[in-house]
Amino acid sequence: MRWLSLALMVLVALLQYPLWFGKGSWLRVWDVDQQLRAQQEINRKLQLRNAGLDAEVRDLKQGYDAIEERARFELGMVKDDEVFVQIPDKRPAASAVSKARQKEDQVKRSTSQPPAEVTEVKP
Repeated sequence: MRWLSLALMVLVALLQYPLWFGKGSWLRVWDVDQQLRAQQEINRKLQLRNAGLDAEVRDLKQGYDAIEERARFELGMVKDDEVFVQIPDKRPAASAVSKARQKEDQVKRSTSQPPAEVTEVKP
């Protein structure tokens, strides 16, 4: 009876092996499912991008508002009767300002210092 139980256990294990580790196993199905989900996410992002590009193309074909907006923001163009005013977002970095001042000070010191003593050389 003991050998029969052992033989049946081995038979069940042999039958289960392809289910868990074979070509069409549960592990393989799980792996393919993960790849499918990743590809679906990539496809969703690409569909959103394509929809945006499609809307932009339709807008460029239909009216001049989109063309004017691109000309203003991407190319920096203005109309003839407009005045362009640019306001910088940030002030220059303090380190850049201090370096510039240091250079100015060095130039001032080098030009304002009296020349070194000159000894005459007689021939």
